[in-house]
Amino acid sequence: MIMLNIGTIASVLAVSGCIETTPEVAISEPDPELIFVRGYRSAADDCRLVGESAFTLDFLDDAADLVACSTGSTDMDELMAQTGVPILTQTNSYTFFSVPRR
Repeated sequence: MIMLNIGTIASVLAVSGCIETTPEVAISEPDPELIFVRGYRSAADDCRLVGESAFTLDFLDDAADLVACSTGSTDMDELMAQTGVPILTQTNSYTFFSVPRR
């Protein structure tokens, strides 16, 4: 009888280790203040040329355009397909790219 109880307790402990707990909800920080100059490929483009700000200083390059697209937008997918540029960084709402001018 004792062996049966030990086996039952071991089974319960093994199964309880498999139960997933709900993750804590993360608190989102606001996006940094950005200076949008214009649409990158056209006025209606969701991807925008970004100017200098405290956030963008480390990402600006004199031989490339800093472009921010709404994360997950079709315009972002098109920009990546057309240019082949990798993601530079992301914030809560925007994905940034450094697009060479040449």
